[in-house]
Amino acid sequence: MNKDSKIFVAGHSGMVGSAILRKLKKEGYENIITRTHEELDLSNQNATLEFFMKNRPEYVFVAAAKVGGIYANNTYRAEFIYNNLIIECNVIHSAYLSGVKKILYLGSSCIYPRECPQPIKEEYLLTSELEKTNEPYAVAKIAGIKLCESYYKQYGCDYISVMPTNLFGNNDNYNLETSHVLPAMIRKIHLAKLYHNNDCENLMKDLKMKKEDVVEFLNKHGIFEDGKDTYLKLWGSGSPYREFMHVDDAADACLFVMNDVNSKDIYDSGISQINIGTGKDQTLEEIAYIIKDIVGYEGKIVWDTTKPDGTPKKQLDVSLINSLGWRYKIPLEDGIEMTYKNYLETYAKK
Repeated sequence: MNKDSKIFVAGHSGMVGSAILRKLKKEGYENIITRTHEELDLSNQNATLEFFMKNRPEYVFVAAAKVGGIYANNTYRAEFIYNNLIIECNVIHSAYLSGVKKILYLGSSCIYPRECPQPIKEEYLLTSELEKTNEPYAVAKIAGIKLCESYYKQYGCDYISVMPTNLFGNNDNYNLETSHVLPAMIRKIHLAKLYHNNDCENLMKDLKMKKEDVVEFLNKHGIFEDGKDTYLKLWGSGSPYREFMHVDDAADACLFVMNDVNSKDIYDSGISQINIGTGKDQTLEEIAYIIKDIVGYEGKIVWDTTKPDGTPKKQLDVSLINSLGWRYKIPLEDGIEMTYKNYLETYAKK
């Protein structure tokens, strides 16, 4: 991409899209197109095609998606498969019809089989069954990967897919009904800290509710008192391993792939996507205690083993992108500290 190339960031208001937008601006790209959902509904085929034909972007980052954690994925199964399928189909086909030079499509590591050999190599895609709790979302994301690959194989389009590991960072979703595991833990542990410290004023600010409703909400989400102790109950056993990467690293990787990696080299080598991650994982219990120390929560953490764990381990093999010249930069602890600071500044005190 040149600094004046016309670039469309689909999904710029989300966590990943906003990180890509920040990175582009920081690197001096000047001709960036964005649209809010109100301005452009990407699930509307006619509106999407009209937008592409009118604006003619040269490069497209497809970060628009319906996303959520294990509860949301398992509960809103039809919404997750339908919305993600229709968005990617509309965007990728409209890009083809309007002559876009290159697409970078963002997937998710949940595309890989539940019982995948570890670490997960790109070629393990579609080798066995998916995790049932997020199967609809994963199927939609796999379809997006195969769309990009098929448009390359039939039309020669330079459309490439990247599979980030679990991401977190600025502009994350902290809604406890729909958030991913790490932001959910950050918020729950922060709320448990406020409860433990009897900080009712900041609890009401964070929860946006009256004092008489606070305790009921906290109890519903696993935060309660028993005598002098405060307990935080987290989902599952804490034993699953997860790999997390700060979203600013993901944005850096996306620009690297867009500028320096050719789709032909990927597809001709027999793979359909490029893993992006740190190549390191830890148990959710270990990560919870890292967050506990950073937040400063002095109460107890217990685990609700009646709730599902999800996939037991999801560590990506990132040797391919490393060999191409990219590596992550932000250590997990530093990323969580940055994210918690951002949470306090932009969410907890609104």
